Amino acid sequence: MMSRVTRLAALVAAAVGWAGVAQAQAPFRIGVMEGFSGVYGDLTQGEVESIQMAIDDFGGKVLGRPIELLSADHQTKPDIGAAIARKWFDVDDVKMITGIGTSSVALAVRKIAQEKGRIDINSGAASADLTGPACSETGAHWTYDTVALAKVTGGAVVKDGGDSWFFLTADYAFGHALERDVTAVVTAAGGKVLGGVKHPLSTQDFSSFLLQAQASKAKIIGLANAGNDTINAIKQAGEFGIVKGGQRLAGLLVFSTDVQALTLPVAQGLVLTESFYWDLNDETRAWTARFRKKRDKLPSMLTIGVYSATLHYLKAVQAAGTDDAKAVMAKMRELPVNDPMTKNGKLREDGRLIRDMYLFQVKSPAESKGKDDIYKLIATVPGDQAFRPLKDGKCPFVK
Repeated sequence: MMSRVTRLAALVAAAVGWAGVAQAQAPFRIGVMEGFSGVYGDLTQGEVESIQMAIDDFGGKVLGRPIELLSADHQTKPDIGAAIARKWFDVDDVKMITGIGTSSVALAVRKIAQEKGRIDINSGAASADLTGPACSETGAHWTYDTVALAKVTGGAVVKDGGDSWFFLTADYAFGHALERDVTAVVTAAGGKVLGGVKHPLSTQDFSSFLLQAQASKAKIIGLANAGNDTINAIKQAGEFGIVKGGQRLAGLLVFSTDVQALTLPVAQGLVLTESFYWDLNDETRAWTARFRKKRDKLPSMLTIGVYSATLHYLKAVQAAGTDDAKAVMAKMRELPVNDPMTKNGKLREDGRLIRDMYLFQVKSPAESKGKDDIYKLIATVPGDQAFRPLKDGKCPFVK
């Protein structure tokens, strides 16, 4: 007969076995958090479908567990973003959060992820502080940042004679960082900043700000904003006759969705920086065709950025054989990033993905062959030239 001790051991072993089975069957959760409504709402549509494509392309499971995607709208409010992140980590056992557009939200979520020892892969926010003072050993910055936008777009505009600037700046972390980083590029090239004005996020009336920009006589009016703010500023600048009067607009963060909203007659000639364009090559065209079967809109670097980040993360989890955040991050840094968006990308120690960036110019209606034919490629800028050198970032844990 089985002794009491033996029976107890058998029961314990069975319980452990059942727990292991339950763990293996429990969903492996990741989350995408964005401003799915409001000023950036149009930009972020399609990210859920894009991430699901990455999950499907990976096979739908990792470490033997089905992958489940959660999504939430942070409404561009840091307190809401932080509360969602805390619940996802504490209650829903979410292993990784991506998207996280809006720099103020991204910085708040970064603190929660650090506190909980979880991974945040920022694709949507721009502030280069995410790999500087706010860097994290379990955080990454994937798609673009304010330094790259400043170097590629700002540098090109200055080289083309735009040596005096006035800024219209969104009055929060992103706008401040973008104005700061473009100012550094302009002044390093011998240009001057004649002034600037801060505007509230999601303002509808740019008239007083545009009048100040017009009065400055600056050659370039730098739009350190994004989404509907950029669209409204450009449209209203046209109503004020600013470009006809000889001043030029520099859209410092412009997406393909913005260009289509503006239309080519309004947006033609704008130079801008993106890390992706649907018509770059056969692979980008094929990925876009697949995406458009799920959501019929032109994907931007935001749309495919979360695909790229999620796919690389899942590859790293599988290679590491664990969901431990630091082990996974080590694998993410070790493995090269290769997908339809990025070739031989390298995740740096401070969390910055080093990859090529592209300088585009918006086509005129006469140059365009169809509604989606909106950009011509001006230059490809290698990642080590586009992004800030590691030594200059002041990331606290980088020696």
